[in-house]
Amino acid sequence: MMTVHVFKTSVKRKGEVKKLQPSLNKLIDNNGCWNFDLEDCDNILRVETQSLIAPKISSLLKNQGFHCEELH
Repeated sequence: MMTVHVFKTSVKRKGEVKKLQPSLNKLIDNNGCWNFDLEDCDNILRVETQSLIAPKISSLLKNQGFHCEELH
């Protein structure tokens, strides 16, 4: 079953998304997907996956220098 995780981030530019792309692709399982909404005031990252990996996603972004907080 697919789970949707929504994160508030500090990612603001397409270039930053491109920098994160390889790491996010590696982390998300084959049936999953992710996307950023940079037009939203919270720069939303939406992740759809079968795995429960929210802490890994937060850690990944924080290790790359971005703020990342899961919204519930």
